[in-house]
Amino acid sequence: MAATTLTSSETRVDELCEQLLSEMDPKAVSATEFLGRQFDLGLAWVNFPEGHGGLGMSPKLQTRVNTNLAKAGAPSPYYRNPIGYGMGAPTVVTHGSEEQKQRYLKPLFTGEEVWCQLFSEPGAGSDVAGLATKAVRDGDEWIVNGQKVWTTLAHLSKWGMLVARTDPDQPKHKGMTYFVIDMEQEGVEVRPLRQMTGEAEFNEVYFTDARVPDIERLDAEGEGWRVSLTTLMNERVSIGGTVPPKGAGSIAVAVNAYGEMDDPDEATRDELMKLWIRAEVHRLTNIRASQNRKAGVPGPEGSVGKMASADLNKDVYSFTMNLMGAEGMLYGSYDLEQPDTAMGFSDPQKAFLRARANSIEGGTTEVMKNILGERVLGLPGDVRVDKAVPWTDVPRS
Repeated sequence: MAATTLTSSETRVDELCEQLLSEMDPKAVSATEFLGRQFDLGLAWVNFPEGHGGLGMSPKLQTRVNTNLAKAGAPSPYYRNPIGYGMGAPTVVTHGSEEQKQRYLKPLFTGEEVWCQLFSEPGAGSDVAGLATKAVRDGDEWIVNGQKVWTTLAHLSKWGMLVARTDPDQPKHKGMTYFVIDMEQEGVEVRPLRQMTGEAEFNEVYFTDARVPDIERLDAEGEGWRVSLTTLMNERVSIGGTVPPKGAGSIAVAVNAYGEMDDPDEATRDELMKLWIRAEVHRLTNIRASQNRKAGVPGPEGSVGKMASADLNKDVYSFTMNLMGAEGMLYGSYDLEQPDTAMGFSDPQKAFLRARANSIEGGTTEVMKNILGERVLGLPGDVRVDKAVPWTDVPRS
């Protein structure tokens, strides 16, 4: 069989990976040092512009970078800062000023500055555009008051992606502005929300006269919804669009549990294989979607992966609990703990409990179906009686 000829871009990426690994042994240097050099070489997000952690190349090549570095035991930026890496960086590079890109992207990638997403509110979850947190202009600053909820890793975050209402007399989609807010400043209070796993990776956040400099605004005043869409589309890709190796991820947990059974029957084996096939179809679909996705704002394919992964994870972990029998009812501890990442699970029982949130976070499954019905299948849009009504005149609970 003839050897595959590499493109010039693939060759350059391979050479830069070799250079990085020769300069920075991941086993001998800190993760911060390694990731900092990876950023400087343009291997953070290869589709980003040069000087901002990228090479201006096709996003397809990022998989090549990640594979090369993972084989050498390199640290994962996604594990250290999942919200910033998967959602914050694409939003900043798309809508931020040159100064903002220079300021935010590198410490975001190295994990020195963790990011969180401040969208959902007690009265505005699936309907993000209905949010009530307000920002009032005061000279070169904005004064923010309101409450956000279900904020992942807010207890660790330096920066928050905040959408606030700046013009309540506009229809709800037009009167919002997007800010980057310092989570450590006065006027920002983070309170843990305990989950049924015992952990509190989620939080509620209160803003009381918190001040945000206007230079921390992303894009123009009133463009908050447009900027938010960039974050939301990347969030769905981040949650449901990852491409693990064949047989890895949640299905690997089920396969391991099956392998520990003394005498599994054929019906159980068939059920496992059906789940394995679903996991592989999902993986291959995500590969195709990532190859078709161009740099910039992802399309609705992210909603496909997000919706499918939520149902798959719940089914896989439910199957695993059934395999474990009475042992599946045993749980280590419900002591309150605020984890340092939203990634990974220590045992199948915790993964089973945590998977219940997959069909809610990042947009409910019902919202995903609406998006796919309208934007992919071309079905008539859902009834929206408040689309052109000033936000102040919209009834709220």
